[in-house]
Amino acid sequence: MPATPHPQQTIALVVRHNTLGIEEPVAGILAFLRGAGYRVVLEESTAAHLAMDGIEALTIAEIGAVACAAVVMGGDGTMLGIARQLAPYDVPLIGINQGRLGFMTDIPIDRMIPVLGDILEGRSTAEKRTLLQAKVLRDGVVMAEGLAVNDVVVSRGAGAGMVELQVEVDGKFMYAQRSDGLIISTPTGSTAYALSAGGPLLHPSLLGIVLVPIAPHALSNRPIVVPDVSEIVVEIINGRDTSVNFDMQTFASLQQRDRIVIARSPNTITFLHPHGWSYYDTLREKLHWNEHPAYQPKTR
Repeated sequence: MPATPHPQQTIALVVRHNTLGIEEPVAGILAFLRGAGYRVVLEESTAAHLAMDGIEALTIAEIGAVACAAVVMGGDGTMLGIARQLAPYDVPLIGINQGRLGFMTDIPIDRMIPVLGDILEGRSTAEKRTLLQAKVLRDGVVMAEGLAVNDVVVSRGAGAGMVELQVEVDGKFMYAQRSDGLIISTPTGSTAYALSAGGPLLHPSLLGIVLVPIAPHALSNRPIVVPDVSEIVVEIINGRDTSVNFDMQTFASLQQRDRIVIARSPNTITFLHPHGWSYYDTLREKLHWNEHPAYQPKTR
């Protein structure tokens, strides 16, 4: 049981929508946190989907102003959505997974109460992650903009041919390519779409941005990692039904000569992991890496 906070601190609950049977674990977390002296609030869209009375519902801005942490119940998709919104407010995020272990939601639901207690008592590992910010310029006018925890992806339409792109890094021409698109990824996103397209794994502590072509016409177009202080500009030279998306959750349509300007966001997000958490443990679990049968982790 975590120590009673002082003064009454606020914890926000964010829950994946339309999850069968979620009311019981939510009620368990509510009882635990309230018993420990916390004020518990629901993110407003969570409140709209949960039939639970007597709990305050707050907007993202209101949560950002008062919450000392946000507990996210769902999967990595739920975490991506709320992380982008809370990034400007520097609210630490705690992920409770509703199914298989996630890269960002790493607390199994059957152990959520004891692990949550440990984290709130300070027995945790805090980890900062970078984000990307991007804007779409059309004749110098901003047509769309967004944040990405995982990636910014430029891609062709489902029924269209290859898209032709031109890429500049820090004002210097890097290449033109014909492909199905281009993934511009953070280290966090290197285990997502970028990985399936043949990109490298980047440890989350690395300060880099990875560019991964999607099915390039020329096999010499390979993934490349550039410094995370770089400004990347992707220009649409040719292609039909081209679009850009942010974490596969926000989309904008593109036209020829549109320029997508991408850079590291000044904001970061902080994940609070259970004590003893290891990024490599997560990789082994998610990627099914073999573990030597004789290996025994060292204890300290």
